[in-house]
Amino acid sequence: MQYQRNEQPGCGGCLLILLLFSLLTGGFSGLLNFLGVLLYSGLAGILLFIGLFWGFSYWIQKKVSTYEASQTESHNRFVWLLVHILINIAKIDGVVSKEEISTIQRFFQYNLRYDQTRMYWVKNLIKEAVNSTHSMESLLLEFRDTFDYEPRLILLELIYQILYTKTQVPEAELKIARDIADYLQINDYDKRTIEAKYKYGRQQQQSSYSQQGSADHYYAVLGLEPGADQAAIKKAYRKLSMKYHPDKVRHLGEEFRAVAEEKMKEINAAYDFFKKR
Repeated sequence: MQYQRNEQPGCGGCLLILLLFSLLTGGFSGLLNFLGVLLYSGLAGILLFIGLFWGFSYWIQKKVSTYEASQTESHNRFVWLLVHILINIAKIDGVVSKEEISTIQRFFQYNLRYDQTRMYWVKNLIKEAVNSTHSMESLLLEFRDTFDYEPRLILLELIYQILYTKTQVPEAELKIARDIADYLQINDYDKRTIEAKYKYGRQQQQSSYSQQGSADHYYAVLGLEPGADQAAIKKAYRKLSMKYHPDKVRHLGEEFRAVAEEKMKEINAAYDFFKKR
């Protein structure tokens, strides 16, 4: 599998634009008569609409191509693999629904704060992934062979983030997330930490806030069982702080560095909670 960047768009429609311009400004009576027929029949409006649509598409494609060229190969490959893996998860029941596609798009737009240009790029990647025959195994193998351990943790975080945007997370999809973690060689401690954080976070949303519920959530953030002592808390904090340091995923792009920064804020908040206790 090889990621293909969008090439700078050509100017196949320039000839059409020049022809329309010559029709409007030329002195050939035959062409002007022809233009009159077009105007009378309404075809000129259709041609104008086509020209405007082509111009907008050209402008968007050029912006997407410029954006891709400005990013590192690691960033573009990471997003490409992320989108394909997410679509493969959606394909588990044999159908990729509009709601599943909308969920993925909303994730990029709101969680990763993608602007219009980047969203156009992601939508193209989603279309490609829906029609792709790449297996989950081949995608994960490439991801594991391409990226170090820290980016794999970020990928798993993103997968759980998207799963838990649903009101009810299907057990089959949770199993896929766990299988992905195994395939990416994520250790048991990190797997438990990530899943438990979202599990307890969902429980807190569904129940009234309490001090004990908050403590359970912070234990989960640190990958610890409730009741762990201060020494274990301190050890877990140091361990996670090293893994999620934003500089370790800087090459993936600013949006994924921001994901690591948010994770560090959660880790720091959990540690501060237990220090104050």
